[in-house]
Amino acid sequence: MNLSIDIQKACASEESPDEDSIKRWVSAAIRDERDHSDLSIRIVDEQESADLNQRYRFKSGPTNVLSFPFDAVTPEPLPMLGDIVVCAPIVVREAAEQHKTLQAHWAHIVIHGVLHLLGYDHIDDKDAEHMETLETAIMLELGFPPPYRTLTESSDDPIVVTSN
Repeated sequence: MNLSIDIQKACASEESPDEDSIKRWVSAAIRDERDHSDLSIRIVDEQESADLNQRYRFKSGPTNVLSFPFDAVTPEPLPMLGDIVVCAPIVVREAAEQHKTLQAHWAHIVIHGVLHLLGYDHIDDKDAEHMETLETAIMLELGFPPPYRTLTESSDDPIVVTSN
C-alpha cells in the first residue's frame, strides 16, 4: 500500500504520538481497502476542536476526533481520503478517565477517524456494532486491548464512551 500522511501539530502537546506510530495505526485501519491513500491528520487544542465541531457538526464544545471525508466528483478516482482532526487535550483526559494507556487511546482515536474516512459510521446500532467490531479487531492486531467495554463486564473494568 502506498500511504501519504500530512501530520500537522497545531498545538504543543508532549503527549502526541510520534509520526511512525500514527502511520502504523493508519495503515492498520486502511488494511486492504485502498492501494493508495492520502490523508491529513491535524492535532489541535480544545479551542480549535470546539470551533470546528460547532462549524461543521453544529455541536458545542470540543470533541476527541472529527473526520472530513474527501468526496469530490472526479472523472477518475483520487487517492485522497480526507482529513482527521484530533483534540490532544481531550485524548489525554479520556485516556486517564477510561483507565487506558495514552498510546492505546491515541491508536483507537486515529483508527476510529480513519474508518470514518473509509465510510464506516455508528449512527444506527447495526453500523455501530460493525464499526466497533472492526476497531476492536484492528486494535488487537496491533497488540492493544479492546477499546470498548460493556456493562456486563467486571465492575472493575472502565466503561468506554467516545464523544464522536
